[in-house]
Amino acid sequence: ITIITLTITMGTIMAMSSSNWLMAWIGLELNMLAILPVISKPKTMRASEATTKYFLTQTIASAMMLLASTTNAWQTGNWDILELKNKFSTTIMTLSLTMKMGAAPIHFWLPEVLQGTTLQTALLITTWQKLAPITLMYMVSKNIQPIILVSLGILSMIIGGLGGVNQTQLRKTMAYSSINNLGWTIMIMAFSPNMAIMNIFIYIIMTTPIFLMMTSTSMKTLQNMSTTWTTSMTTTFSIALLMLSTSGLPPFTGFMPKMLILNELITQKLTMLATLAIMTSLISLFFYLRITYLIMMLTSPMTTPSLTKWRTQNQKSQLMTMMIPTALFIAHLIPAIPS
Repeated sequence: ITIITLTITMGTIMAMSSSNWLMAWIGLELNMLAILPVISKPKTMRASEATTKYFLTQTIASAMMLLASTTNAWQTGNWDILELKNKFSTTIMTLSLTMKMGAAPIHFWLPEVLQGTTLQTALLITTWQKLAPITLMYMVSKNIQPIILVSLGILSMIIGGLGGVNQTQLRKTMAYSSINNLGWTIMIMAFSPNMAIMNIFIYIIMTTPIFLMMTSTSMKTLQNMSTTWTTSMTTTFSIALLMLSTSGLPPFTGFMPKMLILNELITQKLTMLATLAIMTSLISLFFYLRITYLIMMLTSPMTTPSLTKWRTQNQKSQLMTMMIPTALFIAHLIPAIPS
C-alpha cells in the first residue's frame, strides 16, 4: 500500500512539475498504473469492469497525448510544454486531457468507474487524479483556441446537470457533479486560468468531506441517505449543507467561484455565455436540492418491511457511547458505597 501511495503521489507531482512533454507523459503513466490495483481491490466483477474501463480510456488518452506532443515536436523541434504552437497538436492535446480528467464529450467512463469502486477510491479519482491533467491544461491554456474550451465547458455543464437528475446511486451522482464542475473550470480556462485553478481547488475541498462522511456511514444510495438522520444527525446536516455549497447556492462557499466566473464572463462581454452557464447550473441545482430534501425534510418509513441499513463498522464510537452512561452511573454510586 505504501509503494502504491508513493507511486501515485510521485506520478502526479512529476506530471505537474515537468516542463517536458515526455516527463509529463511518464508521470501520468506512473500514476495510472499505480491506481489500477487500488480500483480492482474489491475483487468483484464490477471492480474488474471498472479497472478495465479506466485502463482503456486512460491508455487511449495517453496515446493521444503522445501523438500531439510528437507532432508538435516534429513541426517546431521543441518538446517544451509551453511551446505547444501547432493547432492540430493543441486540439488533440486538449481532447486527451479532457479524457483523462473525465470531462465531456469523453466522460462515459467516469460514472461507471466510480460505481464499480469503493467510496475511498471514488474520492481519489474525483479529486487527486484531476490535478495533473488540469495543471497541464493550465500550462497550455494560452495556446488553446477559446472556442474549443468554451464548447467543451458548456457541453460538460449540460451533460453533468442532465446526467445527475435521474440517478439513485450516490457515486454516479457525484460523478456527474464532477463533470458539471469540470465544465465550469474548462470554460473559464480560456479567459482566466487562475480562476479555473481556484474553482477546482474549492470543489476538491467541498467534495472530500462529502465522500469521507459517505464512507463513515456506508452511504451508497438515496435510500441509505434518507435513513442517516437516525444514526447521525451531525453527518446528515453537514452533507446537506455541503451539497448545497457544491451546487453553488449563496451564501455557501461554492457560490463564490461561480460568481467570480460569471463576473469575468460579463467583463469579457460574453453575457450570452454567462446566461447559458446560469441556466445549466439550475439543472444541477435540481438534483442537489433533491438530495438535500431527502436528507433533511423526508422521514423514512418506520414500518417493518422498510430496508434500514444498520451500520456497525464504527465499533469504537459505539463502545464509547455505551461506556459513558455506565461510567456516569458508577460515579453516581461511589458516594453511596460505605467506607
